[in-house]
Amino acid sequence: MDQLNFSGRVAVVTGAGGGLGKAYALLLGSRGAKVVVNDLGSARDGVGKSNFADLVVQEIKDKGGIAVADYNSVVEGEKIIKTALDNFGRVDILINNAGILRDKSFQKMSEQDWDLIQAVHLKGAYKTTQAAWETFKKQKYGRIIMTSSNAGLFGNFGQANYSAAKMGLVGLASTLAIEGAKYNIKVNTIVPTAASRLTEDILPPEMFQAMKPDLIAPVVAYMVHESFTDSGLIIDSTLGFATKAHLVHSQGALLRKKPSDPVTIESVRDNWSQVVNMENAQHIDKIAEVTVNLVEKLQV
Repeated sequence: MDQLNFSGRVAVVTGAGGGLGKAYALLLGSRGAKVVVNDLGSARDGVGKSNFADLVVQEIKDKGGIAVADYNSVVEGEKIIKTALDNFGRVDILINNAGILRDKSFQKMSEQDWDLIQAVHLKGAYKTTQAAWETFKKQKYGRIIMTSSNAGLFGNFGQANYSAAKMGLVGLASTLAIEGAKYNIKVNTIVPTAASRLTEDILPPEMFQAMKPDLIAPVVAYMVHESFTDSGLIIDSTLGFATKAHLVHSQGALLRKKPSDPVTIESVRDNWSQVVNMENAQHIDKIAEVTVNLVEKLQV
């Protein structure tokens, strides 16, 4: 079986000093990619610094790979991409993995708790991706991963800030997949559950041991390979398992009997069971399909 390799490709991995990011960087480095290992080296709340990125770079080099460390914040994403261009002359792959947690119940959440999470997760991905976008367009090639979370898809107590940012990344990826299509820029979202600095004292010890980032890294590596042609996907992965998530619409219900009738609160109430009935739900792939389906149902 032919091994997929990344020879000649340059990958930027944010938050690559440990956990998932480290696993991505090591795997890509072992398969021939030149890697920019970005990490502030902060604790999971975004405070403090360390030399984690240097340690990962050394590990890649010890195994015969090529890598450089980058300690810039993702909020200054252009500096991270500059590190790639200055050292390797190009950038082909961007994995937006960096993240922090500031968990608090919603009522107790401070504005700083909210702003820091949005800055690192959502603005950081925007800044780093926008900085690489021009290069990707010029070379008509780019592979981008956004990192969401089940907390974003489904919500989780005490994580209103984190959930909002993580769902925001799904929207960002969906639009960039459309805008990047004609330039061979593929943008996809990973929803990983793995042992990391963020989950160290959240997961039960036995589960923490089992949820190895190494089990998710190959999924992400495949999604950033040049042979990967899908774009706009949401892929959930943990424990050596992967599944696709997507949005669906119910068949819905007409809220009035004929076009000349008004919609009333009571007509909404009387049709509500059909509005929320998910039997024969449809997968909506593009925004245009929402309008097309509506026109067909209304027969207008």
